[in-house]
Amino acid sequence: EHKPTNALSALLFLTGVCTFPSPPNFKQHVTEQSRLSDRMSRRLTRTYQLYSRTSGKHVQVLANRRVNANGDDGAAHAKLEVETDSFGSRVRIKGMKTGYYICMNKKGKLIGKRKGRGKDCIFTEIVLENNYTALQNAKYEGWYMAFTRKGRPRKASKTKQHQREAHFMKRLPRGHLLSERRPFDALPLPVPVQPFSKRTKHSHQLRSEGR
Repeated sequence: EHKPTNALSALLFLTGVCTFPSPPNFKQHVTEQSRLSDRMSRRLTRTYQLYSRTSGKHVQVLANRRVNANGDDGAAHAKLEVETDSFGSRVRIKGMKTGYYICMNKKGKLIGKRKGRGKDCIFTEIVLENNYTALQNAKYEGWYMAFTRKGRPRKASKTKQHQREAHFMKRLPRGHLLSERRPFDALPLPVPVQPFSKRTKHSHQLRSEGR
């Protein structure tokens, strides 16, 4: 019976045992997870307005479920509640006054819906080089929220990321106070108070007594 040589045995051992798996593709993982709705994590909410670059006013959701970009700064229908859908940049946008979510139908028209769980009511925030934000619909990839100069919604199938009509800027509503912030908004850090040392405390006491 023929037995393999020591060199052949070593070669078989190296090829069979010492094979290392390729490192995980973290970028691909983030991309895939960002496309999924996060049902486990606690949702973060923010309150702001969306300023339209073309109309010069703000996106608003009306009681008749129509969406336009003719809202004045601080107007009730222009205040939006934005909640995260995943750990990426996908969000749902709801009018605070009406409770309707901004959604997109198969014709590329923006409409308001009471329930915003579908992908047609989810938008991906894309921060552009000019510091404006574009909002791409999660269900209809390549279709963006966009408005004309008169504030009317533009058909999404005719929109592109680089177009001015699809550019928005996030702004706090006029008169927005710290007390109006949502529970998960970032609050300014308090200024730490330096504790008095015994010497400093004694000097402070002498000054207050007029010595």
